[in-house]
Amino acid sequence: MEEEASILVIDDERGIREGCRRGLTPLGYRVEVADTAAKGLRKLREDSFDLVLLDLMMPGMSGMEALGRIQEIDADIVVVIITGYATVEAAVKTIKKGAYDFISKPFTADDLILVVNQGLEHRRLSLETKRLQTIEEEAKELARAKVELEKLDAMKSRFMLTVAHELRAPIAAIQGYLGLILDGYADDDEQEMIENAHRRCGELLDMIHDLLLLAHMKEKTTEVKTRAVSVAQVLEETAGLLRTQAEQKGLTFEVEVAGQPEMLADEEHLRQLWTNLISNGIKYTPRGGRVVASLHQRDSQIVGSVSDTGVGIAADDIPRIFDEFYRTAKAKEMEEHGTGLGLPIVREIVETYGGTIDVESEPGQGSTFTFTLPQSAESGKETLQGGKVVGNSEGAG
Repeated sequence: MEEEASILVIDDERGIREGCRRGLTPLGYRVEVADTAAKGLRKLREDSFDLVLLDLMMPGMSGMEALGRIQEIDADIVVVIITGYATVEAAVKTIKKGAYDFISKPFTADDLILVVNQGLEHRRLSLETKRLQTIEEEAKELARAKVELEKLDAMKSRFMLTVAHELRAPIAAIQGYLGLILDGYADDDEQEMIENAHRRCGELLDMIHDLLLLAHMKEKTTEVKTRAVSVAQVLEETAGLLRTQAEQKGLTFEVEVAGQPEMLADEEHLRQLWTNLISNGIKYTPRGGRVVASLHQRDSQIVGSVSDTGVGIAADDIPRIFDEFYRTAKAKEMEEHGTGLGLPIVREIVETYGGTIDVESEPGQGSTFTFTLPQSAESGKETLQGGKVVGNSEGAG
C-alpha cells in the first residue's frame, strides 16, 4: 500500500490482539484493537480501515455475524478470519460469505505478515480496478458528449448555411425588381414588379417570424405565462381565418369538435399549432380535395388531428419532415415558396407541453397529423417555464 495501511484486530483474547499489534506495527501499519465484535463495529463506523482480522468464535456476537455487518459498513474492506477450528467447513463458510482468507490459531508472526500483506495487496488491486473502471466510464461519457457536441456544431453550421440560403433568395429577388425600376427598365411592368417585390417581402417576413418563434420555443428560457385555454375555441377561430383560403382553392373544409376541452397553455402557441397544420393541409391538397380538422378528449389527453387528401408524404421523407427547412420534392412541386419551418414549430410546441405528434401518410392519398396534449386540472394557476409547468399564483392572459 502506498499510504499507511490501517488494520483492525477484533479478538476476545488479549494475547492475540497484542501479538498482532507487535507483529504489524514495525512494518508501518496503523493497528487498532477491539475485544468484542460490537466495539469493533463501532470503530469501523468511526474510522476507516483497509483490513480486519476477525476472530470467528467470540462471546456475544460471533465473527460470522460480525462479518455481514462489516461488509455493510465497507463492502471493499478485506476481512481475514482468525479461527482456532481449522476445518475446511469453517473456511468455506466464511469465504462464501465474503471473507478474503483465514488464519488458524496458533500462528507465527511470519504467517500473520504473509496473509496481511496478501490481503492488503488484494484491496489495493480491487480499489485500483474500481478507479480504472470509473475513469473508463468517465472517458466513455466524455467521448459521447464530444460526439454530441460535434453533431450539434455540425447542425448549427448547416442551420446557419440554410438560413443564409433561404433568406438570400427573396432578398435577391426584391433587389432585382427594385434595380430594374430604378434603372428605368420597368415601363409597363413596374406595377407587377412592385407587387412581386411586395409578395417576396411578405415571404421574407413570414420566414423571419417563424425563425424567431422557433428560436424562442427551442431556448425554453423565457417564462411564458399561461391560463386555461379552450382548445376548441382556438380551433374554431383559426379555422374561420383559413376557411376563405380553402374555399378559394375549391376545397371542402370541415371542423369536427367533440366537447370543449381546456388546458393550461399560451393561447398563441395553440393558435400556431392549428394554423401550421391546417394551412399545410390546404396548401398541399389539390383543388376539389378535402381537409378535416378534428378535436376530442380521451381520458386526460386532448387529441387533435388534421387530415387531408393531398399529395401525401413518402415513407422515406416522414422521418425528416420535422427538420428545419426540409420540404419534400412533391411539396416543392406544388408550392414553390415555403419556409419549411411550420412542422418544426408544431413539434416544438407539442413537446414543450409534454405531448406527442404522429403522422400517417401515403403518396397521392393524403396525410393525417395527430397530436396529443396533457390536460391539467389546476387551470389558471401555473406558468410554463423551461418547457415545464411550474407553480404560480397568477392567472395570465
